[in-house]
Amino acid sequence: MSQSVAMHMSDGLINAPTSVIFGGVAVVGMAVAMVGARRDLDDRTAPMAGLVAAFVFATQMLNFPILPGVSGHLLGGALAAILVGPFVGALCVGIVLVVQALVFADGGLTALGANITNMALIGTAAGYLIAVALRPLATRGRGGLAATAFVAAFCNTVIASLGFVLEFAIGGDAAFSLGGVAATMVGLHALIGIGEGVITALTVTAVAAARPDLVQLLRGTAKPLEVRT
Repeated sequence: MSQSVAMHMSDGLINAPTSVIFGGVAVVGMAVAMVGARRDLDDRTAPMAGLVAAFVFATQMLNFPILPGVSGHLLGGALAAILVGPFVGALCVGIVLVVQALVFADGGLTALGANITNMALIGTAAGYLIAVALRPLATRGRGGLAATAFVAAFCNTVIASLGFVLEFAIGGDAAFSLGGVAATMVGLHALIGIGEGVITALTVTAVAAARPDLVQLLRGTAKPLEVRT
């Protein structure tokens, strides 16, 4: 707990049984995402998925220390889900987390399942569901799409932090107050969420301005979105 890592939860932050439980959740979640991704991936979305994964990797290099052994950072789940859908988006974020843990030692290996659960599964799903709920606003124009992306990304970040709070409540170090951990995680991730919302809104509207057909959220709408100024 005394050593701060560059990203994510570190080894030993939650106990072994909790790590095993959420490791299982991560495996099942990634398996479901792979099945869904097979349906969604095509010649148009496959290259975009690679670009999204690279962009998420880059944005997650921005770190905000929160607790000993934990740091906050941009997640990218809502961005990925809006551009390539929830299943491919979850895979993109999950692959980034695995590479970071195995190659760059960012995040503990025993905590990899918990990190995938929080960021690739909970965060991406939350961001996508909120974006879908706001789709009527997103199709009204560039401002509506930007607002939708901002809200989805903000909520994605905060809700993912709640996943950590749940895991810490189940198997965290009793030396830390759960209320204090929750307040710190949610409060600081709300601030991080503002930055993530801005980056997501700018990125999504830029892609939509050039190639609206590449924005998964906008596919199947009644009329094409006009975002050019």
